[in-house]
Amino acid sequence: QVQLVESGGGSVQTGGSLRLSCVASGNRFSRAIMSWYRQTPGNQRDLVAFITADGRTNHVDSVKGRFTISRDNAKNTVYLEMNSLKPEDTSVYSCLYTDNKLYWGQGTQVTVSS
Repeated sequence: QVQLVESGGGSVQTGGSLRLSCVASGNRFSRAIMSWYRQTPGNQRDLVAFITADGRTNHVDSVKGRFTISRDNAKNTVYLEMNSLKPEDTSVYSCLYTDNKLYWGQGTQVTVSS
């Protein structure tokens, strides 16, 4: 059983920055693929970015050049650095831990206003 706790969300103005963190329990974090998703207005989850156990990353086109996913295996933590935020980035952001099973965090709210 893996527990995930997100933090770092908040309210910022357009163009601002936030850094989200997701801390995982357990001793298999370094082998897991970690991802960030965000909710749509219809309460679906869309992929934002992922990072593999080997450190390879991918970001969806809408956030490329603005968001960066990273991980610190010594801290069992995955991060999402978000810059140049836009109102359309407003969402609940959740982390996903993928090993042999899937585990979701509860999410952290990001609100971007002008």
